[in-house]
Amino acid sequence: MKQCDPAERRAIGTRLMGEIIDQQPPAKPTLLEETIRDYSFAEIWSRPGLDRRSRRWIALSGCAATGMVEPLEEYVHGALKSGDITLAELREGVLHFAVYSGWPLGRQYDKIVTRVADRLGLSAQVPPLRVEPWEPKERWETGTANYDAVMTFPPPPLPSSFVDGGIKNFVFGEMWKRPGLDQRARRWITLACVGACDAPYPIATHVYAALKAGDATYAEIDEFVLQFAYELGWPKGSVMQTALESMWAKVEKGEFWM
Repeated sequence: MKQCDPAERRAIGTRLMGEIIDQQPPAKPTLLEETIRDYSFAEIWSRPGLDRRSRRWIALSGCAATGMVEPLEEYVHGALKSGDITLAELREGVLHFAVYSGWPLGRQYDKIVTRVADRLGLSAQVPPLRVEPWEPKERWETGTANYDAVMTFPPPPLPSSFVDGGIKNFVFGEMWKRPGLDQRARRWITLACVGACDAPYPIATHVYAALKAGDATYAEIDEFVLQFAYELGWPKGSVMQTALESMWAKVEKGEFWM
């Protein structure tokens, strides 16, 4: 848009709603429905600073974190029908989401994916969680090493059930290592989930890790914040923006996140 032309903005929003959620706006939209069409779809989803696949993961994860069924079902339908995200990838995404947002919300998300996939006639083969047996020590060491690789710093040395049994053994020993989803997608899911949870330590560490590992640039996470804020609200977005500025300054200086 060369000028802020309301008619052109409506046309762009209508087109992008069709592409992204496979829907047309109501003929007589409410003020909120008009804003969804003219601001969210016309202005946010059209921004060139982040690829559509990334925006889909952010929208899916942020929306799922609210627990609202209808808008999440729309996003799932659009992602699967467009082919931007495959059913197998979405199954992996649901598992990753559940780890960071909890199993109750994860179960709801999973049921929505099943319902939409059945409606679209889709099926997918997803590798099981684990097939081969392995030694507990090997599992623990693998998770410890992978934590370091993903987070760009060693895990907490605390010998606790949460750290050893949860973070090292399962989260980084199994889930983050699964081949069904690329690490960049896992970053967006994680960032959306920790932001939705208002968890200061995970927000800081995961923003820092995404930047330091090179999975996302400053400009891309800046775009993430806008997409995230639309799904979860501007107050939560402001927290993420503050974390981005703080962690980017540390990464640029070669400093540790703390």
